[in-house]
Amino acid sequence: MNTLVRWDPFKTRWNPLKDRDELESRLATMLGTREATGSGEREAMTVAQWSPLVDITEDEKGYHIKAELPEMKKEDVRLTVENDILAISGERKFEKEDKGKKYHRIERAYGSFVRSFSLPDDADGSKVSADYKDGVLQVHLPKSAKATPRAIEIKVG
Repeated sequence: MNTLVRWDPFKTRWNPLKDRDELESRLATMLGTREATGSGEREAMTVAQWSPLVDITEDEKGYHIKAELPEMKKEDVRLTVENDILAISGERKFEKEDKGKKYHRIERAYGSFVRSFSLPDDADGSKVSADYKDGVLQVHLPKSAKATPRAIEIKVG
C-alpha cells in the first residue's frame, strides 16, 4: 500500500485569487457583512450593526450634540448620564413585511445601538436637556458655573 504521493508542481495549480476570495468570505461572515450579487457585480455591505451619526459643537454656554435617528419614535430612544458618561441608546425596529410587497434590497440597518461620550471637565451633567423633532435628537449640556471665565481685578498697592 503506497500512501506517499509525489508532488508535481505542474499538476497542482495554486490559485491566489481563489484563496483571497475564500479569506474575504470568511472575514465577511466573521464581521457581520454579506456579499450581495446583482447584475454580475459583487459588493460588500455592512448590515449587522448601526449607530446614529452625531455632530458635537461647543459655544460659551455649553456643548451641543445632534444625533440623527431617522424613523425612530421618541419612546425608542434613551438618554442617560452616569459617572461622567453621557449615553444615547435605543433600538430601530424593522418594519413588518406587508403582503404584496417584495423586497429587492435592504441596506438600512436595524437593531439596538449605544453611543457613549465622556463629559468634559467643565460640563455640568446634572443639567442636561434634550429635544427630539423630525428624527433628530438635540442634547444641550451646559458648562458649569465654576468653569466660566471671569475677569479678576488687579489692585495696585
